[in-house]
Amino acid sequence: MDLILALKALVMGLVEGFTEFLPISSTGHLILAGSLLDFTQDVSKDVMDVFEIAIQAGAILAVCWEYRQRIGAVLSTLSSSAGSRKFVLNVAIAFLPLAVIGLAVGKMIKHALFKPVPVALAFIIGGVIILLVERRARRNPVTVRVNSVEEMTPLDALKVGCAQAFALIPGTSRSGSTIIGGMLLGLSRKTATEFSFFLAIPTLLAATFYSLYKARDILSANDLPLFGVGTLAAFVSAFLCVRWLLRYISSHDFTFFAWYRIVFGMLVLASAHYGWVVWAE
Repeated sequence: MDLILALKALVMGLVEGFTEFLPISSTGHLILAGSLLDFTQDVSKDVMDVFEIAIQAGAILAVCWEYRQRIGAVLSTLSSSAGSRKFVLNVAIAFLPLAVIGLAVGKMIKHALFKPVPVALAFIIGGVIILLVERRARRNPVTVRVNSVEEMTPLDALKVGCAQAFALIPGTSRSGSTIIGGMLLGLSRKTATEFSFFLAIPTLLAATFYSLYKARDILSANDLPLFGVGTLAAFVSAFLCVRWLLRYISSHDFTFFAWYRIVFGMLVLASAHYGWVVWAE
């Protein structure tokens, strides 16, 4: 791997890590970054598609490291603590809707909607929804009924999982769907954000391993440095992002991200109209 390709992999990893846990769609940003960097000039489109998914593992490892004590406590007391079993059950329940729907129709949805206008609309509509949810939260703070992940019921987890399934629509954002969906369902902003982190662990790991398994015939040992650089960059940037986001939500809402999504959606339309970015499968 030459230096230019390493730098491109580094940038892609940084983009993945900094956007994965924010409600702004990491996929959309990776598409823009990959196109602007002309990433397919150095690697095939198939390898690039796997790379963009596989580097999510770095972002997930960042969450696991940030919450290592909490995750370790849950796993070590799984056989003796009802609270630990409930926590794992809730994450498993929330994971199911996206997994089932994704396996059934995910590819068809992506093929039909992975076009500039639907992606841009997803960005813009998502931004408007965030604005409305935040307005509701300001006017009716008493609607919050769940103030910690431990207070969530299996039904709460299922509802958040159904909200996450909307992330199958390109441009929607997995974290945005779970966080804003959780807030609509009565979770506090901090609880919805933390549960989104935990739910990302099985969701993104499953996507990563499934993608690597499907691509096992097109990948080789020569691709390891590329994937290694991207994954490491995603780990570092995601770790910084998670810590920053937890501090940010302690005194801010998501209004900034809503307007960012709306502007980004307009950028998607402009990039497609003027041919700056290739939004093709």
